[in-house]
Amino acid sequence: MFPFETMSAKMLDDYVGRKDALIIDLRGQEEYEKSHVKGAFNMPYERYMETGSLSMELSKGKIFVFYCDRGGASLKVAKELAVKGYRTRSVIGGFHAYRGRNLVISG
Repeated sequence: MFPFETMSAKMLDDYVGRKDALIIDLRGQEEYEKSHVKGAFNMPYERYMETGSLSMELSKGKIFVFYCDRGGASLKVAKELAVKGYRTRSVIGGFHAYRGRNLVISG
């Protein structure tokens, strides 16, 4: 079992584009489409709760960085997956706290 870690929102930019990391946005699809972190995959938290999985193949060699709106949902998912042996990070304060350089805003 890997311990999960928390990280500040400003550290999120350090994971963008890394081959060993996958950034997952747990907010709803509408919120994701309005704006998200560059390269982040959208997996709404509600869908995760319904299925109990992320509906994608997870490699235990990757670091999974989760963010949601304010940090509560990402903390829960990061903890659950860490118990299953995945390397996870949860962004403190979520997307609400993110003010980084890799922000994608859809028109």
